[in-house]
Amino acid sequence: MSVDLAGFLGVVLLAYLVPGPDFLVVVRAAARRAALGRAAALGAQTGLCVHVCAAALGLSAIAARSALAFTVIKLAGAAYLVYLGVRALLDARRRSPEPDRTQRPASVKGAAVRRRDSFTEGFVTNVLNPKAALFFLSVVPHFVDRGGSPTGQILLLGAVDVVVGVAYWLALVGVADRLRAVFGRSAWRRRWERISGCLFIAVGVGVATAE
Repeated sequence: MSVDLAGFLGVVLLAYLVPGPDFLVVVRAAARRAALGRAAALGAQTGLCVHVCAAALGLSAIAARSALAFTVIKLAGAAYLVYLGVRALLDARRRSPEPDRTQRPASVKGAAVRRRDSFTEGFVTNVLNPKAALFFLSVVPHFVDRGGSPTGQILLLGAVDVVVGVAYWLALVGVADRLRAVFGRSAWRRRWERISGCLFIAVGVGVATAE
């Protein structure tokens, strides 16, 4: 089995550098707290594992060939992004001019709930992202050796994708955490929530209307 790992690594890096729904989820969570950003990042990569397994088992190809299944996934993903956008806008309206609540000490239970919610947002956003499934259908096959086991190679390439993504998201969370002193101010937090909310809605509409 001969897999072009170097070439695939370059493609994966370029893919991560292009902001998408996962980027918005991770950055928005990291702007609140670094731990939430990490949870969202791990959720996104866990969702990517679902796409990897589906591609290895041939389920992604079946879904892609079914216009109805692909449309359902696309519209569900778009609806979820719009939901996140509306929720961000509502959070911005509810936020008081007092110091941000994320700066106050949180209970262990409350912190765990917020990490779980961030993980879920990252996971669902990635699982319902049709572009992630199409990546393994249109891009990954170019790096698979036809003479070897497609399933094993897809799993290997998928593992590389997941590991690279974890490293990239954690680095991004580190940068966002350094900027949190600015975004942590109530006025900036409200602005950021409005901006991220509008971006979520715009991306969701774009996903829904994409051919």
